[in-house]
Amino acid sequence: MARHQSILGYAGFRWLKISGALVTVAIAAYVWHSPSNGPGGGTWLGYTLGTIAALLILWLTWFGVRKRRYRADAGLLLGWLSAHIYLGASLIVLATLHAAFQVGWNIHTLAYALMLGVIASGFYGVYAYFRYPRAMTENLGEDTQETLLLKIGDFDRESRQLALGLPDAVNRLVLAAAQDTRIGGSWRRQLSGRDADCPTATAITGLQAIGRTLRGEQARANQQLYALMLRKQELLTRARRDVAMKARLDLWLYFHVPLTIALLAALVTHVISVFFYW
Repeated sequence: MARHQSILGYAGFRWLKISGALVTVAIAAYVWHSPSNGPGGGTWLGYTLGTIAALLILWLTWFGVRKRRYRADAGLLLGWLSAHIYLGASLIVLATLHAAFQVGWNIHTLAYALMLGVIASGFYGVYAYFRYPRAMTENLGEDTQETLLLKIGDFDRESRQLALGLPDAVNRLVLAAAQDTRIGGSWRRQLSGRDADCPTATAITGLQAIGRTLRGEQARANQQLYALMLRKQELLTRARRDVAMKARLDLWLYFHVPLTIALLAALVTHVISVFFYW
């Protein structure tokens, strides 16, 4: 039976070692290099590190476009993802040494800042894919989002039937809970996994208060209805939590992809300005 490998530990941390060696050589060369005018992007070492960094950015972007073709070979995809993470992280050192720690209000610093933004969003992506898929599985158990919604619909129908013999105030609460309860919605609501104005929560509070005024058969029916609403709320919590984790899992792409496109544009401008205007 093949041993499970993680993205970070792929092949005995092969790409961590390769990236570490690359960073070590770059730092050693930077320390050894002593140009007469001081270090900078315009020295032979600066050009070398800049070229390596630019090629890495292009390769990492190309991988992002091509990675869907590797899904048929899980091992190959795992290895390329590991390389993507570690080589992407090495860009922090390579690009910083290329710039010789010099920043300013120009296109070069913009490209550098965009690169850091892409890497930071990538780090969040790694964190999200380690955390949320397992948490989503634990949250749903044997259910899916679809089966949760079906169960919630069943509770709504049962609740409305049970409420028929109760006061109008109870029926209004139950009807609002069935018709107005929402899962998801705005991006803020999706990310939070909560609804501060949830009609089902309002119905639970209202049923509790009304139940104190009821007696006999109505009191027992109201108690049954209250129990149904609590079970429905539990399902709603799980469904909203699933939506929230999916939203958080996808969130990094809304930053990673646009930042990558902006980085490519800034990188091209940076290269053109260096070779044609310097």
